[in-house]
Amino acid sequence: MYNKIERNDLCWCGSGVKYKKCHAAFDEKIAAYKSKGCIVPPKNIIKTPAQIIGIRESGKINIAVLDFISEQLHIGMTTEEIDRLIYEKTLALGGIPAPLNYEGYPKSVCTSIDDQVCHGIPSSDIVLRAGDIVNIDVSTLYNGYFSDSSRMFCIGEVTPEKKKLVEVAKECIELGLAQVKPWGFLGDIGQAINDHAISHGYAIVEEIGGHGIGLAFHEEPWVSYVSEKGTDMLLVPGMVFTIEPMVNMGTNEVFVDEEDDWTVYTADGMPSAQWEVMVLVTEEGYEVLAY
Repeated sequence: MYNKIERNDLCWCGSGVKYKKCHAAFDEKIAAYKSKGCIVPPKNIIKTPAQIIGIRESGKINIAVLDFISEQLHIGMTTEEIDRLIYEKTLALGGIPAPLNYEGYPKSVCTSIDDQVCHGIPSSDIVLRAGDIVNIDVSTLYNGYFSDSSRMFCIGEVTPEKKKLVEVAKECIELGLAQVKPWGFLGDIGQAINDHAISHGYAIVEEIGGHGIGLAFHEEPWVSYVSEKGTDMLLVPGMVFTIEPMVNMGTNEVFVDEEDDWTVYTADGMPSAQWEVMVLVTEEGYEVLAY
């Protein structure tokens, strides 16, 4: 419940202000949405101002690491080399690569090429070739706070079809971001993304979505990109989550590699593209914390 705290108590957000002058009206508004049958966020995923500062600082490192690796990519580079560089750069900036040893994941970054949808494991046997499209997914733990974002890269000259896929996937992100508004819904984001992908003849992966983040690597909510406007969880200021639709050139069906139990592939072998942004819901709209 949102209203257990007394009105003259200090607010739960850590502002040092009495609850009645801080988040009382905010909590009452959430309770009103809940009474109408809406899915509302649990209070433990609504970040306090101090927590937002910490997550923002983590996001700055995440961005710096992606900026760094984008300047190092070249034809003939192994994904193992990408992993090593990201590990070293993250540590140099004071962070820890969040994927390393997370639920048994063996590397510091995910590198997914062409028909690899996500969670590709770096290897000395995997070499970047001209014509590849690759997603580099960086996640950082810094002073106890998590951040997460990814970018697509075209290696050398890629086909017009692959280039368009990468561009449309980024457009999906921008359209999704435009729907991030306080007192809107997660479904607003999903519908905008899915509609745009379908309009270009592409498909969105249904089984894998975005996630809340900040105090843990993965938190509530789970973020779908095939949802409907006006549905799913209510968006309120202080929520932090990722928008990371996986856009497939062919079918939306995928499978997980049986050998490594991590890498996700398209079922038809067609390419997939994904960008990932970490976003904070604000009173005015949104703030991008990592991209």
